[in-house]
Amino acid sequence: MRIKIKYRRSSLVLISIVSMVFILARCVSAEKKDKPAEEAITFESYTTAEKCVSCHKEIYDSHLKSAHYLTGQPAEEKFIKGSFEKGKNEYSYSPLILLSMQKRDSGFYQVAYFKGEEKKAMRFDMVIGSGVMGQSFLNWRNSQLYQLPITYFTAADQWSNSPGFPNEKVMIARPATARCLECHISYAEGISGSPLEPVEFDRNKIIYGVDCQKCHGPAAKHVEYQTQHPDEKRPKYIVNPSKLSRSQQVDICALCHGGNMQKTKPSFEFSAGKDLSEYFTIDSLNNYVLNSSNVDVHGNQVGLLKASKCFRMSVSMTCSTCHNTHENERGKTELFSQRCMSCHNTVDGKFKTATHSQIAMVDKNCIDCHMPAQPSKSIAVFLQGEETPKASLLRSHFISIYQDEVKKFLNKNK
Repeated sequence: MRIKIKYRRSSLVLISIVSMVFILARCVSAEKKDKPAEEAITFESYTTAEKCVSCHKEIYDSHLKSAHYLTGQPAEEKFIKGSFEKGKNEYSYSPLILLSMQKRDSGFYQVAYFKGEEKKAMRFDMVIGSGVMGQSFLNWRNSQLYQLPITYFTAADQWSNSPGFPNEKVMIARPATARCLECHISYAEGISGSPLEPVEFDRNKIIYGVDCQKCHGPAAKHVEYQTQHPDEKRPKYIVNPSKLSRSQQVDICALCHGGNMQKTKPSFEFSAGKDLSEYFTIDSLNNYVLNSSNVDVHGNQVGLLKASKCFRMSVSMTCSTCHNTHENERGKTELFSQRCMSCHNTVDGKFKTATHSQIAMVDKNCIDCHMPAQPSKSIAVFLQGEETPKASLLRSHFISIYQDEVKKFLNKNK
C-alpha cells in the first residue's frame, strides 16, 4: 500500500512539473508572438542633424565643434587640417618616390611621382579623424572606399605615412571596412558583399560624423512626430541615454571605444538602447591582459575604465559621468578633475595622503597622475626621414596610481 501511495504521489509531482513547463513554454511563445518585430535600420530611418536645431539649437551648435562630429566628414577644405602650401605638402618615401598633396580645380589630391613623373592622382573624398590626433583620408573608387597612403599627424603638424602602412613604398589597396566606417560616421548603406560585411556603399546614403543619432537613435520618426505635434512635450521615437540602464549607456560608447569586437550582426544595426552583446562578441579585459604590454590606450577604453576601482566601486558611474558629449571639453584638466571631486572629497581622511599634501590645489589636476597620457600603439606613424614611428599620446582610461607619472608631476610642479 505504501509503495502504491508513494508511486502515485511521485506521478502527480511529475505530471505537475511537466504541465508547468508546458504552460510556461506556451506563455513564452505567446509573448514572442505579441512582441513586435524589430524594425530594420535603413537610411530612411535617419534624418539630418540640422533638423534638431529648431528644438535643440544650443546643443547642436556646441556639438558641431566636438571631435565626435568632426571625426568623419566630406573632404572639404574646412575639414582638412594638413597644409597644401609648397614646401609643406610633400612626403618623400625615397629619392625616387614622392607623394605631393595638391589642391586642384576638382578637389584635393595625393599625387604620386616616380623620378619626377606623375604616376597616380588620388582624390581626398572623405576625412577620417577630427584632427585632434591626426586625420586619415578615404578615396572613392566606384562604390568602394580605400584609405589613402598619407595621413596628417597633428603632434608634428606634418604629413606622414598612414598608420600601419609601409614607409618605403606607396600602398593604395587598403579598403575601408564597414566596421571602420561605423566608428567615424553615423550610417553608410551597403550595396554589395555580405550583409555582415558590405564592400560597396551608396555614396548618396551616408550620414557623416558621429551625430546626434549615434547616441539617441535614428530620428526620422521622432522629427516627423514632434513636427506634427508641436505641443507634445514628451519626446517620442527617440532615446534619452540617461534613462537607459548603466550597461546600455556604456554600450553606446563601447561600440567604438570597446577594443576588438567580432561582429555577429551587420554594421550599423546596433543603436542606442540595445545591448551590444547581441551584435558583437565583446573583448573584455582581464587582469592578465590589463597588466601586460598589449593594452593600447586607444583601444579598449571602456574595458580599461571597467577594470578601474572607481568604476567597480560605483553603481552609477558611466562614461558620461566624466564626459559631456555635447561639448568640446578636450584639454580642460580642471573641469575633469572637478568631476572626480563629485566622488572624492578633499576633506576625507583617505584623500589626505602624503603625495596629495605636496600638491597645491590638488583638486585642480587629478588627471595627470591618475589618467596619464601614454603612447598609442595604433596611432603611430613614420614622419619623413625617421626610422622609428612616432605615436600619439592619449589618456589612459585605467584610473589608477602611476608612480612614475606622480614623480614627474611632483618634479614639474616643485
